[in-house]
Amino acid sequence: MTTIVVSAPILGVGMIVGLVISIFQTTTSIQEQTLTFVPKIVAIFFTIVLFASWIIHTLVQYTKGLFSMVSKIGGG
Repeated sequence: MTTIVVSAPILGVGMIVGLVISIFQTTTSIQEQTLTFVPKIVAIFFTIVLFASWIIHTLVQYTKGLFSMVSKIGGG
C-alpha cells in the first residue's frame, strides 16, 4: 500500500502529461513518437523534486514501523 501511495503522484503526472500530449498530437495530426518523451521526463522530474520530502518522510515512517514490528516479533 505504501508503494502505491508513494508512486501515485509521479505516475499520475506522467499519465496526465501523456494524455495531454496525445490529445495535442491527435488534434494537430503530428505523429512524432518522440514528442511525448521530453515533456513527460520534465514533468516527472519536477514532480519528484516537489514531492521528494513527502516521499522520503513516508518511506522513513514505513521503515521505522517495519523495524518496530520486527523487534516485537523477534523479542529483541
